[in-house]
Amino acid sequence: MRTQARPASRRGFTLIELLVVIAIIAVLIGLLLPAVQAAREAARRAQCVNNLKQIGLACHNYLDTQGVFPPGAITRTAAAAATGGGWGHWSTQAMSWRVLILPQVEQSNVYNSVNFNLLADGGAGNSISTAWNVSNTSFLCPSDGQNDNGFRPYQGDTGQYPMFAPPGVTRVPITNYNMSFGDNYAMLPLGQPNPWETALPVADPSRPRIGWNGFWGTTGVVLYGGGDGNNRGFSDYRTMNIASLASVTDGTSNTVLIGEALPSEDANNEFWTASSAGSGMTIPINFFSGAAPPCSYAVPQDLKNRCSYGSRGFKSRHPGGANFCFADGSVKFIKSTINLVTYCAIGSRNGGEVVSADAY
Repeated sequence: MRTQARPASRRGFTLIELLVVIAIIAVLIGLLLPAVQAAREAARRAQCVNNLKQIGLACHNYLDTQGVFPPGAITRTAAAAATGGGWGHWSTQAMSWRVLILPQVEQSNVYNSVNFNLLADGGAGNSISTAWNVSNTSFLCPSDGQNDNGFRPYQGDTGQYPMFAPPGVTRVPITNYNMSFGDNYAMLPLGQPNPWETALPVADPSRPRIGWNGFWGTTGVVLYGGGDGNNRGFSDYRTMNIASLASVTDGTSNTVLIGEALPSEDANNEFWTASSAGSGMTIPINFFSGAAPPCSYAVPQDLKNRCSYGSRGFKSRHPGGANFCFADGSVKFIKSTINLVTYCAIGSRNGGEVVSADAY
């Protein structure tokens, strides 16, 4: 009599074996995730470097045709001067340096939509009404996850407060790249030392001087009680103080032209107009003191406020520092631990400082 063969039993995974496999996978993910994140950040940083190189090249193309670097703001035309307005006591038209180099970054159509015969200070005939809602990706760092694809809300607790904007706007075009106003004061020559810049006169003779008169690189800032000053960098947004190649006596490879900025930490960040044209070197890289309270120009201008003048430093989302384009067009990553005196020295274009190549 033939007996029927019994099929061989199949042994499955035990609960312990499954837990071990899951634990191994979790460990591998934990090991791989930082590497993946680092690779992504490296790619984002490379794109940021490329953006700055393109902007630096555009500035040099402007230099070749105009004989000077793009000014922080352009001069007022006769038609603009006749309209008066909020900028009537200034010699600038309120258009920033970024507008001037748009043709060099393949944005000629946007450039042609700007009416340079009008001021950028509101009204139905606003000079940038058409261009306002255009996102300029070449001026955005991909590492900044808070730049919201080039726009942030208009005013409010976390919004932007540009000095001038077309009527009826609900959002503000922003940028991650500002021109350097060098080692001019970010605020004013106050009567006592600030956390980031030495007051004028220097209170402690043994302390190296950091900061020079000229609020945000401007000259003759009597309106703010600052007196006269000389722009030591490139961006003078009030008086159109321009910089030629010959004026960069400290060397183009040793002088910062453009660096990174964070709109989420500066309530006055905006692409088109002049008051948000520049950042300075008297404020340490990535300096930001605390979270922002509801932003209004009526609140105290302290360090914890995004409306503070102290927010106008160079900063980025890259770990440990920020990218900078130098006046020769090269791009370098500068660590946030750089000595502040050295940092200010590479901000001035004609200060006569001697800075070694390995100092930053």
